Amino acid sequence: MHIHQLSDQLINQIAAGEVIERPSSVVKELVENSLDAGASEIVIDLAQGGTSRIRVRDNGCGIAQEDIPLALSRHATSKIQTLDDLESVASLGFRGEALSSIASVSRLTLSTCVAGASQGWQVSYDAGVSDEQPVAHPQGSTLDVRDLFFNVPARRKFLRAEKTELKHIETLLKRMGLSYFDVDFKLTHNGKPVYHWRAVDKASEYPARLQSVCGQAFVENAFIIERESAGLKLHGWVAQPTFSRSQADMQYFYVNGRAVRDKVVAHAVRQAFGDVLYHGRHPAFVLFLELDPTTVDVNVHPAKAEVRFRDSRLVHDFIYQTLHRAIAELRPGDGSTTAPSGFVDKLHTAATRVEADRTDRSTGEYHANPRQNAIALELNDATAAYRKLYGFDRPSPVTDRGDLDISSPDISASEVPPLGFALAQLHGLFVLAQNKEGLIIVDTHAAHERITYERMKTAYEQEGRILQQPLLVPVTLHVSEREVQIVEEGKVTFETMGFEVSPSGPESIIIRQIPAILQGADVASLIRDIVSDFLTHGRSNRLETAVNEMLASMACYGSVRANRKLAIAEMNALLRDMETTERSGQCNHGRPTWVQLSIAQLDQLFLRGQ
Repeated sequence: MHIHQLSDQLINQIAAGEVIERPSSVVKELVENSLDAGASEIVIDLAQGGTSRIRVRDNGCGIAQEDIPLALSRHATSKIQTLDDLESVASLGFRGEALSSIASVSRLTLSTCVAGASQGWQVSYDAGVSDEQPVAHPQGSTLDVRDLFFNVPARRKFLRAEKTELKHIETLLKRMGLSYFDVDFKLTHNGKPVYHWRAVDKASEYPARLQSVCGQAFVENAFIIERESAGLKLHGWVAQPTFSRSQADMQYFYVNGRAVRDKVVAHAVRQAFGDVLYHGRHPAFVLFLELDPTTVDVNVHPAKAEVRFRDSRLVHDFIYQTLHRAIAELRPGDGSTTAPSGFVDKLHTAATRVEADRTDRSTGEYHANPRQNAIALELNDATAAYRKLYGFDRPSPVTDRGDLDISSPDISASEVPPLGFALAQLHGLFVLAQNKEGLIIVDTHAAHERITYERMKTAYEQEGRILQQPLLVPVTLHVSEREVQIVEEGKVTFETMGFEVSPSGPESIIIRQIPAILQGADVASLIRDIVSDFLTHGRSNRLETAVNEMLASMACYGSVRANRKLAIAEMNALLRDMETTERSGQCNHGRPTWVQLSIAQLDQLFLRGQ
């Protein structure tokens, strides 16, 4: 078989196979072109999930008549000219292959008009570019794509149901909408409006766009983050750890305005939330990373969905430290842990269900739930132990202020702590307190568990060294040659972490000492994970994670148990400690430690004013 040159049509279809996977890929390329053209209004009209028709209209700069033939040809663009331009790309698109690829697998019509022109121009592409025809068109461009994959039946068969394809397009536009707040986005499907995100210019109006994309609950539970260092800037919104998700469906990350997926970023975020989220839960965030375009390569993925950082270690550490510190600095009073919208309705529903369960349907007789049995305590005097733990002998600036009328207008907010003052203890499980906003409910065990855990971590870190435990029987691991090299190069690092690990052969290592606190842990798996982290990320926090897991278990067993009666002074001491403890909004397992019910929510619960 002889080598021969492929036709332009076949070349374009091969390129389309990489770039155009489904209707959402078409929408992505066209909307990116509109954004690069400086559009402030973009309208996307779909029919049958985009398989029948995709029309994107914008009010950008338009395309000059003499450039129209080039716009539909391969590797023609106005965004870059030299290699230096490619190395510092600031636009979303730059390869110049999107329109030609789309045109090769659909029936495409381009209508465009530049500023100041008396008329626009229109061309069609169907196995070739037609002649330009004059057309009435406002400034901007309209791309009309019909019958996607009509000439590639094999690709068309792999398209999903109409609703599924529409969902992919909606997800894509949400990512773009969160990056361009100053652009008006409008989406219609089969002639019906799907959503309309109006442009917002002021930062104070951003939450409106956030709410329309991520929902009201995200806005209520999110806090703003902003940090700049070493030429990197990270800013955006991060949801409270208690607002975690069962899947990673609310994670939006942008590098210089471009929505990307990156392993370095994902690993840094996972590490930052590792101490506040339990397994199987995912954080929610909208974050923007800004850095010098020359330090990031965006030309590493056909759909430009991935990037490569020149100094990935720097980026990883910057993201991790920023998020880790921001989460640690959260305190009650930062506008967090308010009962979410719809909470009152759920409470009504739950109360109705409980009433139904308590009533014997056959007799209509009401039965009270049996009282929970008290948990046997090894301590003779739980209150005395709690008093000893918190050192009540020392003077406390705020202890019992039950006589203070918090609701009085004469009492300023500064006189009332964020978690207010304790009122009572409910069933030995919850502390009820009031502040200026309303009612505070605290899970006693969860709150005390976090406080104990953070104190144990601080004490462990302040020891200044890691106590080592020699293994009675050294553990030998069979690894690759590259992993042996990592262990040999990082011998000092392993010693700093409390391990004595050394090569014992070309493809084996031997473990002779481990940190004393990890006695009984699966050391072999831990060492393998640490070496893997060094190979992939150049660093590892596996030891810190393993130690924290041990300390968390110890803190859980050492915390206040259910049915321990606490005095008002002890409850207030717990509230004050929560206000000064890092990550006190959630326990070691990621559960919330407290919740705020505002006066308005309580009014709604009792139908006041209705």
